[in-house]
Amino acid sequence: MGELVSGLAGGLPSLALTIIAFVFVLVVVVFVHEMGHFLVGRWCGIGVKTFSIGFGPELFGWNDRHGTHWRVAAVPLGGYVKFVGDAGAASEPDAEEIASLSEAERAVAFHTQPVWKRAATVFAGPFANFLLTIAVFAVMFAIYGKFVSEPTVAQVVPDSPAAMAGLQPGDRFVSVDGVKVESFVDVQRLVSGRAGEPLVFVLDRGGQQITVTLTPEVREQTDPLGNVVKVGLIGVVNDKDSGQPHVVTFSPLGAVVEAVRETGFVIERTFLFLKRFVVGREDRCALGGPVKIAGMAGKAAGMGFAWLVQLIALLSVGIGILNLLPIPPLDGGHLLFYGIEAIIRRPVPMIVMDAVYRVGFFLVMGFMAFVFWNDLFGC
Repeated sequence: MGELVSGLAGGLPSLALTIIAFVFVLVVVVFVHEMGHFLVGRWCGIGVKTFSIGFGPELFGWNDRHGTHWRVAAVPLGGYVKFVGDAGAASEPDAEEIASLSEAERAVAFHTQPVWKRAATVFAGPFANFLLTIAVFAVMFAIYGKFVSEPTVAQVVPDSPAAMAGLQPGDRFVSVDGVKVESFVDVQRLVSGRAGEPLVFVLDRGGQQITVTLTPEVREQTDPLGNVVKVGLIGVVNDKDSGQPHVVTFSPLGAVVEAVRETGFVIERTFLFLKRFVVGREDRCALGGPVKIAGMAGKAAGMGFAWLVQLIALLSVGIGILNLLPIPPLDGGHLLFYGIEAIIRRPVPMIVMDAVYRVGFFLVMGFMAFVFWNDLFGC
C-alpha cells in the first residue's frame, strides 16, 4: 500500500495531491467521530434524521431503512449527526419541534431521553476519535515495532542548561519531573513541551543518583513534515554508542497496550499545550487551521501511506480533545449541561441554554477565524 501511494504521489501535481490527501484525512476523522455519535445513539434507541459528511449543498445522498438520510456535502470541513428533535447540526433542542412530535417520535427524540443516554451519545464522538488513534498506533506498533535508545547522555552542549547544571557524558536519566523514563525519546517528550518551566531530573552517575533542576530553553527545529516548530531543549545529545538504539517488537496484545499508552501521552501533551497557550507560554503560530492541515497532509502523502495514517491518528486525537472543551456547541458544552442537569435533577432552562449556545457559537467562530488568520497571514 505504501508503494502504491508513493507511486500515485509521484504522478500527481503537488496541489492535487495536497487536496486529495486533505480531503481523505478529514473525511476519515470526521466519519469516525460522527459514527461514534450515530452508533451509540442508535444503541440507546434515539432516532437519527441525518448523517452528514461535510456542510453546505448536498453532492449525493440516500435514505436507509430506518429513515436516516445519509449525505455527502460540498464542504468537507466537518460533519454532523442530526437526531430527532434537534434544531440543527449542533444538536441544540428545538422546543417547537419537540412539541409538534407525535408520541412515537417523542419516544425516540434525543432531548426526551434520560440524561445518561444523551451524555453517552455525545461522548461517543470524541471517544471514537481516541479509539481510531489507538487502532492506528496498535497496527503501526504490531507491524514496525518501536524504535528506542537508552536514556544516556553522550554529549553535553556547551553553555546549555545541561552544561550549567553540571550534567556529564555517561549520566543516565532515571526520571523527569517525577515521571520515570525508559528511553531517550521519553526524555525528549517530557522536555520538549515544557520550555521555560523548571524541571527536576534524577540521573544515575556511576551507580549513584543525583538530582538537578533544569529549565529547558526554546529552540527552533524542523519536524519530519518540514514544519518549523519551537521546542524545549536542555542541551544533551544521545548517540549510537551511548543509546544502543534498537527496535522493540510487540505481540498483538502488547501493541494495543503500547498504543493506549502512546495515545494517553498524546492526549496529555495536547492538554499541556492548550494550558500553556492560554497563559501565553506557547507560540500562537503552533495553532493552524485547514490550510496548515492541508499542507501537512500533502507532505505526509508524499512520504508514504504510513505517514498519512499517522497524521490521521494525531489529528483524530486533536479533534477529540477540541470537541471535549466545555463550550457549546461543542460536545463538551453539551456534556457540561448534562452534568448540571444530573446535579440539579432538571434540565437547564431553555432561555439559559440558548444564551450560552449563542456565546459559545461566537467563541468557536472566533477561534476558527484566529486559526484561519494564522494560516493565511499571521505566521
